[in-house]
Amino acid sequence: MNKIKPLLFFTVFAFFVANCAQKSFAQSTPLSKATAINDHQQPFIIRAEQDKEALEKLTALQKKTGKKPNIIWFVVDDMGFGDPGCFGGGAAIGAATPYIDKLAKEGMKLTSTYSQPTCTPTRSALLTGRLPCRTGLTRPILAGDVLTQNPWSDEISLPKILSEAGYKTVLSGKWHIGEQEGMRPSEIGFDEWLGWYAAEKEISQSFDKRRYPDLVLDTFKLNAYNKLDAGRDLMFGKKGEKITVQKVTTSTDDMAEADQTIKAYSLRKIKEYAKSGQPFFLGHTFMKVHADNFASKAFEGKSDSKYPYKDGIVEVDAIIGEIVAELEKQGLLENTFIFITSDNGPQEDSWPDAGYTPFRGGKATAWEGGVRVPGIAYWKGMINPGRESAELFDLMDLFNTSLIIAGVPEKIPADRYIDGIDQTSFLITSNGLSKRDRVHIWVEKKFMAIRMFEYKMHFQYTNSVADMMNIDYSSTGQVGLAPWLFNLYIDPKERMPVGHRMNAWTAVIAAEVKGHLATFKKYQMKNIGLDK
Repeated sequence: MNKIKPLLFFTVFAFFVANCAQKSFAQSTPLSKATAINDHQQPFIIRAEQDKEALEKLTALQKKTGKKPNIIWFVVDDMGFGDPGCFGGGAAIGAATPYIDKLAKEGMKLTSTYSQPTCTPTRSALLTGRLPCRTGLTRPILAGDVLTQNPWSDEISLPKILSEAGYKTVLSGKWHIGEQEGMRPSEIGFDEWLGWYAAEKEISQSFDKRRYPDLVLDTFKLNAYNKLDAGRDLMFGKKGEKITVQKVTTSTDDMAEADQTIKAYSLRKIKEYAKSGQPFFLGHTFMKVHADNFASKAFEGKSDSKYPYKDGIVEVDAIIGEIVAELEKQGLLENTFIFITSDNGPQEDSWPDAGYTPFRGGKATAWEGGVRVPGIAYWKGMINPGRESAELFDLMDLFNTSLIIAGVPEKIPADRYIDGIDQTSFLITSNGLSKRDRVHIWVEKKFMAIRMFEYKMHFQYTNSVADMMNIDYSSTGQVGLAPWLFNLYIDPKERMPVGHRMNAWTAVIAAEVKGHLATFKKYQMKNIGLDK
């Protein structure tokens, strides 16, 4: 039942590639390499020969294994671009990451990978291939928020599509994309899940009297907070069944061991599917290293830094190494596509309980520090070792890419706007090039910036009143007469715009933005009650 017929896969995929190539429309500006093939999909660069090579590799693998490839995403919470050793951090900043570094060395390192500015938007974009302003999931859903509608009621999630295509779909770890009825993992497409609804801080703050004495030591306030039912406990759910509390959270010690709990679950599911032979999609979404970090007993003081955040990085790295080792032990590694990333830049506000980025800004901003994250693609035997690319990759691209890898390109929705791009051939061909020439950056429902090639143009900005205070002490503003145009090749920290005085493309890039914003006339934004 789980085997795929290579000829059928070849026919469907070939039709998809040919269809894209034949439906080429005029490019929007002379600078653009992208082509719009329809009105409901992000324009992309057509690379027919590259796609053909990728198709041949996928077809040969599936003929060899007789199975669809497995897909695993490792999503770390709030890890900075500069935290892993392979991205300039690691041992140099007090927390070695040998396992992540090894996968980057033996796979592909993507140095221009883009997320959304905060976690809920990124996680929803990953699962829908759509910008958060289209789904309404524009910011983290926090305790006390009252939603006016279920954003998932009319969205088509990746796990839902993959489940219908014969995959077992599993979420292990943090959710944070809605805990109301109809919004939980097993209600939007996952077959099974174990994890927490909220981020670490939202759970641990009701137990940590050292950091939150005005909450924990005030009985009235603590009772009031607990009545908000902020989803603090470890939950378990299966599709079609009642969601249950797996373990009640009673202390910060429970959060310290949270990632060990979900690691054991992921390992158990991998062994189960190896035995059954079922293809699977596993979203392993870490609780760490989102503040507030409490070191697991096994990793306390294990980083050279000795700080809890750095101990958390060492733990995350070790867990990734352990899960990959299990895949190899079970004979699944050569048939599993793995992607490692972070859901946004570091939350600098919580320093020193925060990560590192060499770029300007951090989480919640449109500066590079907020949205440029580590990206590592690994697939033994399919992705050539030692590859590194600075070409553009948006985490939304994993939606389309996963559907192509799974052999169901025709399942990419056509009744809504899809902002993701299929990047399969970029990743798995020997000299693959990105099919994306721009990234659109939104903060909630504000269009902030566009990156196109090495250029980054800001129309609005986040200003930190105090250094690193990107969330708790910041404001947003609109640029003046001209948008702020930076050249990231010569100014990666976005310190001085080149502007129209030193660049010929200011008006041209601005015209590209008009084309993007025009898509919202037909495919409008959704309001679910998260607007300020």
